[in-house]
Amino acid sequence: MALAGELAAAFAANGLSAPTGHAPLLSSDQDVIFAAAKQLGITTVIEPFIPADRWQDADSIRDTAWRLNLAAKKGAEYGIRVGYHNHWWELESLIEGTSALEYFASLLDPELVLEVDTYWAAVGGADPVALLGRLGPQVVAIHVKDGPGRTDDQPVNPEGPVVTGQLPAGQGVMDVPAIMAAAKSLEVAVIEFDDYAGDIFEGMAESLTYVSTLTAAGGR
Repeated sequence: MALAGELAAAFAANGLSAPTGHAPLLSSDQDVIFAAAKQLGITTVIEPFIPADRWQDADSIRDTAWRLNLAAKKGAEYGIRVGYHNHWWELESLIEGTSALEYFASLLDPELVLEVDTYWAAVGGADPVALLGRLGPQVVAIHVKDGPGRTDDQPVNPEGPVVTGQLPAGQGVMDVPAIMAAAKSLEVAVIEFDDYAGDIFEGMAESLTYVSTLTAAGGR
């Protein structure tokens, strides 16, 4: 909690706010997490990572959904919403004819939301625009990033652009304008790099400028 206090002071000193934040809800003390989030003004706490082996069968996914639904009820006691953030493996895995992420989404209580990492969704083989359309109002936040649309160990498409590593938004293969438009219930668009070969602050500034232009044009 001391660290939360330091961060809250830093936010205030720099005119910053954090409407969402990541925390390991299913492997840590949820009361500590929610109390810290409340101190920081975070209104949505997002579970950022459930390993790939937990997305390969319906029973494991149902267990994860059940545990997160319980976390959402505890979060509500603090006035905080709970969400989940995907990687690529939730889209690669198919359960009962649909992606594991969508199967999971069908099991969530109404108060639990999704933060769709649109880049990892594409890496997992999904069309991010179509995925956002299917998930609808469950998606209140997205991760906006760009690049070749693959992990480092996936083969390069010889017919596509030669791109390596993640890039500022608008400079890779992702259709960022269409993705932004497809997230109809969007509250937060998070600009992110998992890795970046250049100066990360310059890359973030380029991404922010590009996304700000889109949001201004769309009135969002």
